Amino acid sequence: MKCGRVLFLLLGLWFVFGLSVAGGRAEAAASRANNAPIVLLHGFTGWGRDEMVGFKYWGGVRGDIEQWLNDNGYRTYTLAVGPLSSNWDRACEAYAQLVGGKVDYGAAHAAKHGHARFGRTYPGLLPELKQGGLIHIIAHSQGGQTARLLVSLLEKGSQEEREYAKAHNVSLSPLFEGGHRFVLSVTTIATPHDGTTLVNMVDFTDRFFDLQKAVLKTAAVASNMPYTDSVYDFKLDQWGLRRQPGESFDHYVERLKRSPVWTSTDTARYDLSISGAEALNRWVQASPNTYYLSFSTERTERGAWTGNHYPELGMNAFSAVVCAPFLGSYRNPALGVDDRWLENDGIVNTVSMNGPKRGSSDRIVQYDGTIRKGVWNDMGTYNVDHLEVIGVDPNPLFPIRSFYLRLAEQLAGLRP
Repeated sequence: MKCGRVLFLLLGLWFVFGLSVAGGRAEAAASRANNAPIVLLHGFTGWGRDEMVGFKYWGGVRGDIEQWLNDNGYRTYTLAVGPLSSNWDRACEAYAQLVGGKVDYGAAHAAKHGHARFGRTYPGLLPELKQGGLIHIIAHSQGGQTARLLVSLLEKGSQEEREYAKAHNVSLSPLFEGGHRFVLSVTTIATPHDGTTLVNMVDFTDRFFDLQKAVLKTAAVASNMPYTDSVYDFKLDQWGLRRQPGESFDHYVERLKRSPVWTSTDTARYDLSISGAEALNRWVQASPNTYYLSFSTERTERGAWTGNHYPELGMNAFSAVVCAPFLGSYRNPALGVDDRWLENDGIVNTVSMNGPKRGSSDRIVQYDGTIRKGVWNDMGTYNVDHLEVIGVDPNPLFPIRSFYLRLAEQLAGLRP
């Protein structure tokens, strides 16, 4: 009898608590200024949710950021674009993945750079965007450059593509028509808006791919996966570089090295360089219809005697040994790279992260509690390295879950 009463009491408490939680979530959702879904956009060497044997780029050893956000009522999706591709190609792929259809890199662009015009076909994560709607993009590293370019193409289209289509009587992708305003906000995390001097350390072939493989090995080791068995897709179909059935990862990488693609400027390598980033900044400008937030990262400290920056204890081993020392000591007056460029997060110079400056007319303002449209809201600098901020490398002192949940809350509070 007593057990029955206790059970009844527990069920009652559960029912009341469940209603209060559900009511709290409904109230929170109702109080939001917008219900736009969040789209996660990875950076250089990144991968999708179904790659790397399930080891998540967004969350890594710390968990699953997409799942955290969804569990807390923030509808979230993850894109998977070319990890070595140019920002133009990546933006075209992001568009197709969002609204559905075949990737169209543009007839003029394809002719100019010598690769195929069309790519893979996608069902569309949010096909309703064709009829209206809004999204937030949270982007890491190169993903921030890609997101900026995507917004520009959506709103302004491409005059070059429009003229080419008319002159050659070929079809034109809706992406290049312009007039689409469905990106409410762009958040960039550790993005090299002005490029990264790490590009000056690597060349087009061997060291470039050694860097690529090292990042992937870091992810593989962190998730206890056999690196040789990991699944990774370079997504370079437009260049005729698709991995063959049964081809080992290492053999595929060696074949990529021999491709003429690496003499092209239509690659991530060029876009991430200082000159490539400046070229992008000259024509990709902040939209007055979009909120821009930038988060910077650093994991080095200045040496008293040399003035150089050295990796802090805790930076991931690869960056600490290979990349950070170069970034922290590289100066080049001809490129305008001075002492301001020495602070870094192991992959990107911190000075490059708060928004586009070189060649850009965009404004950068310090966040003061109000997020403004059409300008870059500098959200501050965090003491984490390039991989820790997305969880690929562990840093138990960085509250990664609360960081992304707080960000989602801020984005939900933005008025369209």
